[in-house]
Amino acid sequence: MQKIIEIVNGVTRHPLYRMKEPIHFSLEGNEHIAIIGPNGAGKSILVDTIIGKYPLLMNEVRYDFSPSPSSMVYKNIKYIAFRDTYGDADGNYYYQQRWNSQDLEETPLVRELLPETSNEILRNQLYALFGINSLLDKHIILLSSGELRKFQLTKTLLSNPRVLIMDNPFIGLDAQTREQLHQLLNTLTTLSQLQVILVLSKTDDIPQFITHVVPVKNMVCGKKITKEEYINQQEAYPKSVLSKEKRERILQLPYNPEIYHTEHVVDLNKVSIRYGERTILKELDWSVKCGEKWALSGENGAGKSTLLSLVCADNPQSYACDISLFGRKRGTGESIWEIKKHIGYVSPEMHRAYLKNLPTIDIVASGLHDSIGLYKRTHQEDMDKCAWWLDIFGILDLKDRNFLQLSSGEQRLVLLARAFVKDPELLILDEPLHGLDMRNRRLAKDVIETFCQRKDKTLIMVTHYQNELPNVIDHQLYLRKNR
Repeated sequence: MQKIIEIVNGVTRHPLYRMKEPIHFSLEGNEHIAIIGPNGAGKSILVDTIIGKYPLLMNEVRYDFSPSPSSMVYKNIKYIAFRDTYGDADGNYYYQQRWNSQDLEETPLVRELLPETSNEILRNQLYALFGINSLLDKHIILLSSGELRKFQLTKTLLSNPRVLIMDNPFIGLDAQTREQLHQLLNTLTTLSQLQVILVLSKTDDIPQFITHVVPVKNMVCGKKITKEEYINQQEAYPKSVLSKEKRERILQLPYNPEIYHTEHVVDLNKVSIRYGERTILKELDWSVKCGEKWALSGENGAGKSTLLSLVCADNPQSYACDISLFGRKRGTGESIWEIKKHIGYVSPEMHRAYLKNLPTIDIVASGLHDSIGLYKRTHQEDMDKCAWWLDIFGILDLKDRNFLQLSSGEQRLVLLARAFVKDPELLILDEPLHGLDMRNRRLAKDVIETFCQRKDKTLIMVTHYQNELPNVIDHQLYLRKNR
């Protein structure tokens, strides 16, 4: 049997990127593998070793890409990492850039970033599946997180790789697109030489075409087993993960004496948002009252994140709209920072923009000042609050680790702690469980549910997975595309 990729006794030269035990891994002909493990288990280090990013001490990675005409790794293996959700945005990308239309001319169009291909059938399939034709003339920074993932998948598949590696490929996609992507990958693996390796945090995300699983745990690459063996070994996750002690600690938190006392938290009156000729929101009326818990849903590109950017005072167009927050109308002299003090927020845009390699506890502390990075001296009392929330999310042991050294799932837990740290009156969670493993998804859901049981806490949450919604949801808003 042909071995497309093989690692025997693999030990990386650099100790910082070394698993606890030597790596034994192989991808054989007709196999499609899911690398599965909890957050921080070492999945990304394993993949980086597989693609040759980290040189090995003794045995180098062996590749056999035939019948591909090229033997070059970079031509045959394409890897879509977690942060590639945001396409080709470079190091100049900054939080809120998506909402600032004056930056548009400096960013490329989608059509300029998609490669040419002689395979017109594949291109037409991909364009139809992901609705790429309607995106071709959009600037890359205007794409929603789901649209960016569709763009990145299209761009990568058009390059005709021999091996495609994708990190959590289904997050950020609406239910219909997830199902279509499952079907497309199943078709491609049947009709072509393409072999797929998926890196998954969720054990319920294993597609039908996957043949084998490589479990990764505690920085150890496990033995490759069949998908059926892996599924049969799985134990059911408990209905609740948050301990009674931590639950009680959250419920007994003292209330901030500076809270707003308003019946209406958010009021939008016939709000419209346009970028060029494209209408994102059209004459939207929406009212969120104190203590309500809203689920915000809709297909990719329907305007969910744009709507939240208005509520969070991140979108410059909010000043031209009839919007009131906490009973105060926007543009009447109120301070953005005064409003933000009462809002806890996490989103895909924030995760993408957070490239600050600061200690984890400083990332959480930045939530006290609503900044990307920490630019103010923080008192010990505030640092104790940060440690308190890191402990609630089970990652206190990471407080001194640099943020960019954490796994994507660990980073998401840190950003969740950042959203909660100031005990906000309004909690806005845009796809908060992206990249979390099954246990941490349940933990985060427990924390959200418990926090929202406290008096006058208001929640707006976006997710494409109905089972991620906490049981406190009592209102729903579904957005449709306004083309």
